[in-house]
Amino acid sequence: MRLKPGRPDLQRYAARFDVPPADGSSGGRPVVTFAGVSTLLIDDGETALLTDGYFSRPGLLRVGLGRVAPDARRIDAALGRLGVDRLAVVAPVHTHVDHALDSAVVAQRTGAVLAGGASATYVGLGGGLPQDRLHRVEPGRPHTWGAFTLTWVESAHCPPDRFPGAITAPVVPPVRATAYRCGEAWSLLLAHASGRTALVQGSAGFVPGALAGHRAEVAYLGVGQLGVQPERYLEDYWSETVRAVGARRVVLTHWDDFFRSLEHPLRALPYVGDDLDLTMAVLGRLAAEDGVALHLPTAFRREDPWAGLATGS
Repeated sequence: MRLKPGRPDLQRYAARFDVPPADGSSGGRPVVTFAGVSTLLIDDGETALLTDGYFSRPGLLRVGLGRVAPDARRIDAALGRLGVDRLAVVAPVHTHVDHALDSAVVAQRTGAVLAGGASATYVGLGGGLPQDRLHRVEPGRPHTWGAFTLTWVESAHCPPDRFPGAITAPVVPPVRATAYRCGEAWSLLLAHASGRTALVQGSAGFVPGALAGHRAEVAYLGVGQLGVQPERYLEDYWSETVRAVGARRVVLTHWDDFFRSLEHPLRALPYVGDDLDLTMAVLGRLAAEDGVALHLPTAFRREDPWAGLATGS
């Protein structure tokens, strides 16, 4: 197949950037703010959680040929834009560089624990976090912070996983990006005391049957590399995530060019690495068939993905 030049035009999908905005006061209900790739701030006004926290976003040449390290200025700028200085938890969805590079620094700056598997623990240790700030999760067992209950379910990375395997020693930046091996990939299930539920699927991979028996009203669905998969793979991915948990609203993440600084507007990955147009066509069809609302999130806007959904739907 001949590769297309350039990258998808996000203006084609302008109508999809319509996740309901959060009102001025959450009233104790959770709201979500997207900050690129799979970074989501989930906050109910009392307790705040963050997936990944990837803000440094070094360029392609540095990631490919040089050494990477957290960029304190970019991290502080992003946290400022999010309006957050305290977090309960930072939870990498897996430990590739575009998810876990900044996680230990963000936890340090916000007083959070870093939660995940063994690989995330080694990222935290390499980043200088003490043992009491490292929370090793047990797959399938609920963990509670404030009104939030999180459950980590073992998943898989979307093929191809360019840096597979576990991290087995502390990662002390600056290092090659290859040091950030995938480690444990997670489906993260969230339940809030208000009755709201969500699935965060950070990578477009899945384990058949892993989410059977779990429910989530909203699915934040990572779509990175979906556009280079066979159409059947996209259909299976939808079935094993959205249909498996009964989600009524889907918000797509991990479609943006993560080699580009957050100082600039988000743009899609180039066709050489992914094809968002194909992803949107196939998932748009599946969403229409299932009567599911399909959205793209607006960066740094507080949004309420549960708005208009009956509690427990």
